[in-house]
Amino acid sequence: MMNLNVIYEDNHIIVVEKLCNVPSQKDDTGDVDMTFIVKEYLRSKYNKKGNVYLGLVHRLDRPVGGIMLFAKTSKAASRLSSSIRNNEMEKYYLAVINGKIKPKEGILKDYLLKNKKTNMVSVVIEDTIGAKEAILEYKILKEVDNLSLVMVKLITGRSHQIRVQFKNMGASLYGDQRYGVGTSQKGQQIALWSYKISFMHPVKKTLMQFSIEPKSEYIPWRFFKMTEIIRRGE
Repeated sequence: MMNLNVIYEDNHIIVVEKLCNVPSQKDDTGDVDMTFIVKEYLRSKYNKKGNVYLGLVHRLDRPVGGIMLFAKTSKAASRLSSSIRNNEMEKYYLAVINGKIKPKEGILKDYLLKNKKTNMVSVVIEDTIGAKEAILEYKILKEVDNLSLVMVKLITGRSHQIRVQFKNMGASLYGDQRYGVGTSQKGQQIALWSYKISFMHPVKKTLMQFSIEPKSEYIPWRFFKMTEIIRRGE
């Protein structure tokens, strides 16, 4: 908890870096989760004795690291949740995919269905009962050997969306142990990172934007000159 990277904090919100393989919230494993970590940080910083309110605004899959936004008040949580529902919050991800795809930029639209028993998501036809529309924009920033660095802007926030939609294109994410069978090796860390978030402050009504790059010393991020490539891609 002492290693929590707080990117921004005020009376209403807190933006932190989620470490890879840490749950966003409590799950069946009982492992320490980001919600608990941030609550303990606030409890310690402000010497709070009772319950600490913390609103989980959006979730990241357990293996995914990067930007996470929390609300420190119920009012902020409600307004930020409304912003997400109205597609007013912009969320960008970086991913490394296996292979090369064409076109190099575009929009992916699919219908996804989640199997709650297996926690697996699949692409299905539009009129499938329970299916939800999934939309994202993507742009290939750089190709190195048989790997591609891609910037993704999520339009919808479906479970496992980025992983499943690129898998459906024939390009699974590097290190994806769930959907990358046959391409990812056991023990590899998935190369998916919550890179940037942009939203209207729930109280101040000013535009807030934060970003953080993945650690370049880790495979496969180290194969790309991240800062230079990202700036060029934006």
